[in-house]
Amino acid sequence: MKPYESQKDLASQNQIGDAMQENAQQAIIEELKTKNEDLKREIEYCQERIASLERKNYRLKSDNKQLTDSYDKVLHSSSWRITKPFRAIVGWVKRVFHSTRVTALFLKGLRSLKKNGLRATFFKARRLLSQQNSAKEYVKRNTPNEEELARERATVFPRKVTFSILVPLYNTPLNFLKEMIESVVNQSYPNWELCLADGSDAAHEEVGKLAQEYAAQDGRIRYQKLEKNEGIAGNTNACIRMATGDYIALFDHDDLLHPSVLFEDMKAIIEQDADFIYTDEMTFIGDISNPITIHFKPDFAIDNLRANNYICHFSVFSRRLLDEAGWFSSEYDGSQDFDIILRLTEKAKHIVHIPRVLYYWRNHPGSVASDISAKPYCITSAIKAINAHLKRVGLPGSAREAKKLTSVYKVDYELKGQPFISIIIPNRDRVDDLSRCIFTICEKSSYHNFEIIVVENGSKKKETQEYYKILASKAQVRVVTWDKPYQAAAVNNFGASFATGEYLLFLHSDIQAINADWIEELLMYAQREDVGAVGGKLYYPDNTIQSAGLVVGMNHTVGSVHYRQSKDNLGYMGKLWYAQDMSAVSGACMMVRKSCFEDLGGFDEQYEKDYYDADYCLRASREGKLVVFTPFAQLYHFEPKRYEGELKRRDGKTEQDKDAKLFCQRWRDFMDKGDPYYNPNFSLERSDYAIR
Repeated sequence: MKPYESQKDLASQNQIGDAMQENAQQAIIEELKTKNEDLKREIEYCQERIASLERKNYRLKSDNKQLTDSYDKVLHSSSWRITKPFRAIVGWVKRVFHSTRVTALFLKGLRSLKKNGLRATFFKARRLLSQQNSAKEYVKRNTPNEEELARERATVFPRKVTFSILVPLYNTPLNFLKEMIESVVNQSYPNWELCLADGSDAAHEEVGKLAQEYAAQDGRIRYQKLEKNEGIAGNTNACIRMATGDYIALFDHDDLLHPSVLFEDMKAIIEQDADFIYTDEMTFIGDISNPITIHFKPDFAIDNLRANNYICHFSVFSRRLLDEAGWFSSEYDGSQDFDIILRLTEKAKHIVHIPRVLYYWRNHPGSVASDISAKPYCITSAIKAINAHLKRVGLPGSAREAKKLTSVYKVDYELKGQPFISIIIPNRDRVDDLSRCIFTICEKSSYHNFEIIVVENGSKKKETQEYYKILASKAQVRVVTWDKPYQAAAVNNFGASFATGEYLLFLHSDIQAINADWIEELLMYAQREDVGAVGGKLYYPDNTIQSAGLVVGMNHTVGSVHYRQSKDNLGYMGKLWYAQDMSAVSGACMMVRKSCFEDLGGFDEQYEKDYYDADYCLRASREGKLVVFTPFAQLYHFEPKRYEGELKRRDGKTEQDKDAKLFCQRWRDFMDKGDPYYNPNFSLERSDYAIR
């Protein structure tokens, strides 16, 4: 090789190396620029949030000062002093009226008349009366006859299990104590022991005397007088020290057990290897023929439990599980059951729910069943218990009392930064709806790190194209075109294929956000690794509920619970005002992690218009993911009337179409078994939690 040729090759190689180095440097510079822009946007967002919070804080301080000044003026006014006797009389009258159920209901009716008018109050009273009659009928059906009890007593199980029933006593009324003990003695399953730890004061010695009389008659009843009252948790731990059984059962000193409860618990242990069992329950006045409320519960649902101790009574668990989770803690007195149920279910291997009322919770003055405000420290203890649970399971966040309900809680999970969200909105011509939707997202939402992907599908109107030109000037909005016939699942998948966000938020174009932090409320659940989808609470323009979570099997396909209920309605057992696990949520507002969506293959494009959302949720559940409904992301759904006939599938007024048939064929086994988050005692023909 000639010298000049090698020099030429060397120069060429150097040029290539320089070019490669220059390209690499340029790529790094571009990457740094992108990161810098992202950081700028995040800093701007943080600065905006800080400024907003400072303004809000200033307003709150100003409002607080005005209220304090006004309050001081009232307290020191002569009219306040003059009206003191009148206020005392009014207070006494209120206490008298609330002392009986009849007068309390009368006052409640007057308040409803004032707020809702005669017609609404009439229908509400009629509905309540119908529910009351249904509850009484259920109690009759649920009461076993002697033949059934004899059959249960004669049943021989393959192994022997002893239940230790724990009852801490404290100044228990003797008639309540007698009825409580006899409800245990009358159990159809005989292998039990009743552990009574008595912390009553000296003025209630008759409690111990009566308990000892029963103990002398039945060796399964064990009694111990405590040297001092150690509080609810301490007294219950004294019961545990007395217990020798394989399973522990928690029982309040003024309540009653169904005669078959231990028999049913035993079946759950033998047939399902249960180490934690709970049942449905009922609140009553006087005797069980006068039910106030029947609580038909879902199967185990962790988000429901974090919002309220829905498990409550009758809880039974293995002694091994108790020793592993730890005994009762006095730190949580007032909500000691809530604390221990959280700890037990964290470690339980087989949690079984028996969908039958097997526990009767007595309502009387001073009981929590009567009024949680009788024991306000319960609320503080419950919040502390939830926060401790969140810390144990590694979920940063904190609980607080829900606005609308007492003893119901909202968990605020900490957001993991400000992840990028892709909002996907299919659209055809409905410019007014679309512009309103995008306006509330961009201008009214407190979350700003997102992109909007509008999927154009066959629009014909000139104003639609004009609006798309306006959207083209917005950095956060893109319009992509689907040029095939409309197919809901396929259109949404097509939009998702353009998404660059870590999360996908699917919206209908006729959605309008109500609360500014609705995206954050969805994101705090979507970011959890155990969640596959999360949906919000949707209202019609007339402020009735369009969707508050979906029940699979309702109306033979899928139905929306609390359909057409008032926006302010609390729902069955307060369900409209706390986050909860459900089998499905509406695709009109659904957030998912993009990675999860891709793992599941997106929406199934065999569905043309309906059920693709429920199908996706069930597939996520099958992979071990939860589906969460949160009422704290509130939105209007301006569903056009021409579509209502189609969407009545949510309340069961259409015939089975192609999509419905596909859904039913695919999920027949699930539907036959029953939606785990919807108690089988409820009617599947109605959306208002009516008893079947």
